[in-house]
Amino acid sequence: MTENGRRIREQILALLASPDYRPLDKSELAKALGRKSGIRMGLNQALRDLERAGEIARIRKNRYVLPPLADLITGKLHIHQAGYGFLISEKSGEPDIFIAAENTGTAMHGDRVVARISRDASYARTKGRREGRVIRILERAHDTIVGTLQHSRNFYYIVPDDPRLVHDVYVQPARDRRVKQTAAKVGDKVVVRLEAWESRHVNPEGEIIEVLGPASAPGVDMLSIIRKYHLPTEFPRDVLERANGISEKIDARQLDGRQDLRNECIVTIDPDDARDFDDAIHVEKVANGGWHLGVHIADVAAYVEPGSALDREARHRGNSVYLPDRVVPMLPERLSNGVCSLNPGVDRLTHSVFIHFDKNGAAKRARFTRSVIRSAHRLTYKQAYAILKSTPGDQLSKRLHVAWELASLLRRKRFEHGSLDLDFPDVKVWLDETGKPVRLERLENDESHQLIEEFMLAANEAVARELKNRAVPAIYRIHEDPDPDKLAEYREFVLSFNYQVGDLTHRGEVQRLLAAIRGKPEEQALKIGLLKSLKRARYFPQPLGHYGLAKPNYLHFTSPIRRYADLVVHRVLAQHNGKRGLRIDMSQIASVAEHISTTERIAADAEIESVRMKKLEFFQRQLDERNPQIFRAAIVDVRNYGLAVELPDALITGLVHVSSLADDFYLFEPAQRRLIGRRSRKRFSIGDEVRVFVVRVDAFKRQVDFAIASETPMKTDRRKGQRRNASDIGRNRR
Repeated sequence: MTENGRRIREQILALLASPDYRPLDKSELAKALGRKSGIRMGLNQALRDLERAGEIARIRKNRYVLPPLADLITGKLHIHQAGYGFLISEKSGEPDIFIAAENTGTAMHGDRVVARISRDASYARTKGRREGRVIRILERAHDTIVGTLQHSRNFYYIVPDDPRLVHDVYVQPARDRRVKQTAAKVGDKVVVRLEAWESRHVNPEGEIIEVLGPASAPGVDMLSIIRKYHLPTEFPRDVLERANGISEKIDARQLDGRQDLRNECIVTIDPDDARDFDDAIHVEKVANGGWHLGVHIADVAAYVEPGSALDREARHRGNSVYLPDRVVPMLPERLSNGVCSLNPGVDRLTHSVFIHFDKNGAAKRARFTRSVIRSAHRLTYKQAYAILKSTPGDQLSKRLHVAWELASLLRRKRFEHGSLDLDFPDVKVWLDETGKPVRLERLENDESHQLIEEFMLAANEAVARELKNRAVPAIYRIHEDPDPDKLAEYREFVLSFNYQVGDLTHRGEVQRLLAAIRGKPEEQALKIGLLKSLKRARYFPQPLGHYGLAKPNYLHFTSPIRRYADLVVHRVLAQHNGKRGLRIDMSQIASVAEHISTTERIAADAEIESVRMKKLEFFQRQLDERNPQIFRAAIVDVRNYGLAVELPDALITGLVHVSSLADDFYLFEPAQRRLIGRRSRKRFSIGDEVRVFVVRVDAFKRQVDFAIASETPMKTDRRKGQRRNASDIGRNRR
């Protein structure tokens, strides 16, 4: 920004904040500021910038005011599929604003909008939350949507894939002759570019710009996800040329100044189907009873120069995205699966963290260096688990058992110090060669996963502590303390499940609750409720601490192949160590942190939706083949219309409608939250385990209905499975 532009902005804000200011339009502002026509363009640009930033707002007759003085607030609109929404304020600490369906105007999910707060709204009076009405759209979230082409008697229209886009979009296929693909047919998935939408009383219109193919064709479902979330599918030519020009072999020049660890017994432990390996470990027991841990991370920074085509594309993507049938990588395959992947038996450049722990598991000192390794073994989680469960025999198994001694101690100490068990179970969807789901496999969070998890956490924390102590600008991973009001609201939800719980602003009380619900049928429902009460972890240029992990200093260092944040941290750590790196000022760091926080949220939403879609397809195929599989399920809630059940082996929830309980007439007892048969006196209560099979799938609403397969419910504890961290504990690994 020029000095003149900054001065104009300051003058505008000062004028609007003056006590005797009355709302003025652009011409009146120019006169009040003494601006002549020759420099009015500077005023116009300043007004646009201030409005876009949410610092000023336009009201009727295009007059400008400061938002708080006119009860205006700027933020992103989150629409529920029922039509109503919430405005998430851009100002930290501001509560969400409820937006009734009739008050959203022509705003869509994700749009950046200005809303006017209604002081006397009934919702505010009854729920204690402020309500508002959208008065202006500052920025559309996207100009394209993905949906299915349908046809009525008079119109062609698109039904959006996203149920939060509650309006169908009218199209005119006759205008779409420029589309290079085959002309769209009814039932095809298509991409539509939206036209200007001015009135809520008429449906939006658009133009088909891409035909993805029939909705049932192999791969079209995942391609729809990719287009919906605007994920890149190809790398630019200059990026691929730069990547393909990188040699697989390491020359002597690249080894200059690096510590040679090629004779150490260093191993990688990853999932069975992993293709890229960006972290490796080795652990040694020392004479005084402590341990020496080495964590070795692929030195992606050695190949991706700051400001290069590779770097610009990696920053734009922000992270890799993992879908059931493919990976949308942050870096080209030449790097991610080649020269930066720590494959066994080959030399690889790494950035190493060495941490010395005493016999009590306390980190006494840490050292950081660029290095070269040659991985001795590539273990899968299943192989590592088998070794840990057997008596140590050879050198590899002895080393792995020593590593687990340290990891188990670190894990126990972490929870003793306040870390929260916010992990969730995980299920892998196995696909056939055509992309159809054929099997759901529940993954276990056994000792092999926990071992790697603890060492990655230790390395991330050690690097964060070092950079903070040295006052080196970096991108930190933060998880801010929760809002007490939201925790109080969540407490009421917990009490409805008959759990005794105190003040959840005290960390110990949250830990006691998580311990009490562990293994119970309602565990997932209560954990999801807790997560909704917490703030979302994000990237930030300052170390504000991590609530979920109970760590004052934390960042991401261990996955530079798939996270741009880690690549930036590698560079600033190299700069600190006196090697070739990049010194980035705080404004650059802040901009990158905000951008990759956004790309991470997009990736997470795409991954969750894609897995959910494949699970629904799995159940739909059972219906189509008339051979539904019987699953064990736990009743997690009881209502007058039926039973909410969760399938622990499929990790999906659904409804057993009361009308499907045909053996008796069931009455709802709200006090006990159960259904009871009028004749048989058979009861269905929260915590009961039943056997169910699928009877209906609604792919659009993302809902599944089940029916009871067994005669009587059984009381039992649910088996515990793998947990995926919702606030970074498990997000370090895949």
